[in-house]
Amino acid sequence: MTTPVPSAPELDRIDLKILTALQADGRLSNQKLAELVALSPTAVLARTQRLMREGYLLGFEARLNPLKLGRGLLVFVEVLLDRTTPNVFEEFKAAVQVQPSILECHMVAGGFDYLLKTRSADMNAYRDFAGRVLWQLPGVRETRTYAVMEEVKHTTHIPL
Repeated sequence: MTTPVPSAPELDRIDLKILTALQADGRLSNQKLAELVALSPTAVLARTQRLMREGYLLGFEARLNPLKLGRGLLVFVEVLLDRTTPNVFEEFKAAVQVQPSILECHMVAGGFDYLLKTRSADMNAYRDFAGRVLWQLPGVRETRTYAVMEEVKHTTHIPL
């Protein structure tokens, strides 16, 4: 017999308005947010704190311009591991966590094990990263690199 998984409390339309507004501008003051959702600042603060406590809001961060910061080359990398055993997965995940040039790492189903997202200054810098970091990660048997020619769409906004 399986134990039912408790579901998260349902979000009402005000919660969704708060999440939508903060997704568009995470720097909104509590006062401005209260005006946007037509509640008192105290009520909005309580809701925002609840949304954070319950894990709907994971945090706030600034979006930086990679071109201005010398990280204009966006690269996706397929990684195939030499073995798919729990210890190899754990070693790989631990090694990826400490690499700041790896922006995202996703275990995927299909013809390879992980999909990585990384940024470099240019192809020479990526080649250096591949030899110094990527190919040295534990368990890596094979990689396939996809340099992005044009970033057509980039968003972190989740449709609500």
